[in-house]
Amino acid sequence: MRLSLAQTGRWLTLGGYFGLFFLILIWTSLVDPPEHLPRSLVLLALLLPLLVPLRGLLHGHVRTHAWASFLALPYVVIGVTLAAVAADRAYGLSMLVLALILFTGCLTVVRARASRSGA
Repeated sequence: MRLSLAQTGRWLTLGGYFGLFFLILIWTSLVDPPEHLPRSLVLLALLLPLLVPLRGLLHGHVRTHAWASFLALPYVVIGVTLAAVAADRAYGLSMLVLALILFTGCLTVVRARASRSGA
């Protein structure tokens, strides 16, 4: 069975999305909780934006994939910033890779659906 470009992009999107979500959740609550801020505040600030496009991504809406690609960019910036700090390098690089997978998957879905519709 061969996956179409849109299906491949959808799997990339969902893998990057859930990978990023659970990475942030596990790292912030278990591995390295913040010392100076409440854990719930950090989780709310990092995970709440990810919850906004969840329904549209699960249903495969093209417009949601287009907007979610913009949502991935702040996580790329956070990942690059954390990767520059020696103590948080693994977390930053993991966040960077997963955010780039999310971004690439979203753009692949949008491009595949746009080329199929003739736009």
